[in-house]
Amino acid sequence: MTLLDVEVVKATRSAAPAAFIRRSLQRAASLPELEARLPEGRPAVAVRVTTHDELQRLNRTYAGEDHATDVLSFAGAGEHLGDIAISWPAVVRQAASYGHDERTEVALLAVHGLLHLLGWDHASASERREMTRLTVSALRLSGVTLARGRAYMRRARAGCTGNG
Repeated sequence: MTLLDVEVVKATRSAAPAAFIRRSLQRAASLPELEARLPEGRPAVAVRVTTHDELQRLNRTYAGEDHATDVLSFAGAGEHLGDIAISWPAVVRQAASYGHDERTEVALLAVHGLLHLLGWDHASASERREMTRLTVSALRLSGVTLARGRAYMRRARAGCTGNG
């Protein structure tokens, strides 16, 4: 049974299949901690894989920060949890930097955005540890393992702004 409807829009060319992103988020939603926070009914999320410029524009418009970031999340209402925007150029750059493939990086960013939509944050060290634990567990459900040494929350904290 699918716990989460996921719509993926690829606004730019990317090597990550929409089905992979969708499946990664659906499997993540089955993690008991995440499932407990899903709204009743038919919860849904939209994911947009897009350009560096669009992430910069969104970040400037909605968070007041005039720079691109890797992922932003925008809360929805009711059954629509919200929207996640992912910069494909950031995925490519970060995957190369951390030594894993682009599918791993896009899954990581998608799960990160989903955690934000479900109410998790990473402002404190304990929150960062919890988000890291949940992210690793959620990715494992899709057979995704982060590269050794990927300092997930330290980097994500620097990359996340405002809604992301």
